[in-house]
Amino acid sequence: MSDIRRALLDADPGLSRFDPLPRIISYDDFSRGFGGWTQLVGNYEGSLDTMLPSYAQHTPPQLSTLPNWDFGSHGAAHGSYALKVQTRPRRGARSVAIKRLTFRRAGPIRLEFYFTLKPEAREMQLAETDVRSVGFLYDLQSGDADPAPARVMPHMRFLNALEGAHVQKWQFKRRSQPVHALGDQNKTATHDHLSPEGWEDLRGGSQKLCYNEIPTKVNWHYARFDLDLADWRATHFQCNDRVHDVSGFEPMRMPGWRNLWCMLNLAFFVETDVDRRALFYIDSVCLSGDF
Repeated sequence: MSDIRRALLDADPGLSRFDPLPRIISYDDFSRGFGGWTQLVGNYEGSLDTMLPSYAQHTPPQLSTLPNWDFGSHGAAHGSYALKVQTRPRRGARSVAIKRLTFRRAGPIRLEFYFTLKPEAREMQLAETDVRSVGFLYDLQSGDADPAPARVMPHMRFLNALEGAHVQKWQFKRRSQPVHALGDQNKTATHDHLSPEGWEDLRGGSQKLCYNEIPTKVNWHYARFDLDLADWRATHFQCNDRVHDVSGFEPMRMPGWRNLWCMLNLAFFVETDVDRRALFYIDSVCLSGDF
């Protein structure tokens, strides 16, 4: 990075927290609005009833000041608002926020974001095992000129708890789920790629995150994930001070779908382990590339 470019980034209090690649594809500070982030709605054709139930449970993301009942409002890490992704108050429920883009060249990309997680604070106890997991994923597809087009979906989650046990480890998912055709026009299909089955432990991926002493307090965490679109290979994953081994990481792969060329979708998701809402807050997101 040149001295001039570094100086320009350092002059912006928001961007100076990131280490972007040469081209900033998207920068979202949620104190300025949604920035294109929306609810992941499941595919359907002819009727909403054709949507898989696992997608029908999703709720829209919200802009939040992290309000609470004991000291008013927590605020974001930078500014007033964060993106809130929340589940329904039902054990095993999940919700997903997505941003839909396309890429101009298959080169290296870097995702950086600041996040925190917590359950809905309904009782005066810590409830540190109420959130099952939080995570992120890409939904990618090669261009229409590729002789062997592929849809590729890197998934990463922090499994915080399962069945009440505090787990605290990073996992990935390479096993794809069955694809279901929708309607009779051969235009739309669906698959539940975030189903509970098939998650694998990232090698050496155990990590304890900061989780404060009462249920209304939060601490913000930094995460970075690097991926090369040329060969769909993960090259770096970091959370706070830990750089994790991604040599064994593999994304889901499947033949290209009929209308998703050059897709570059990014999503955040959250799951709850109890009959209480789980909350995943994103302070800001920087997606950058070397193209």
